[in-house]
Amino acid sequence: MATVNFSVPSDVKEAFDKAFSRQNKSAVLTDLMRQAIDERERRRRRARVVEKLLALRKRTRRMTDRAVRAARRRGRP
Repeated sequence: MATVNFSVPSDVKEAFDKAFSRQNKSAVLTDLMRQAIDERERRRRRARVVEKLLALRKRTRRMTDRAVRAARRRGRP
């Protein structure tokens, strides 16, 4: 187990202590840190996907509005 020290504004610490008064604060902070790590990873994956989609879009052939409408009509029953 590692020990971590953070400096936070007093009002944030007071609000945190009040909100989680009957809980293990180390466990709460551990969960919050895990959530932050997961969110960072999701953002990184999303950014990679967007980059790939934009690169693919540059390589694809452009379609006219008329061609798109015709393809939609053909695909409908």
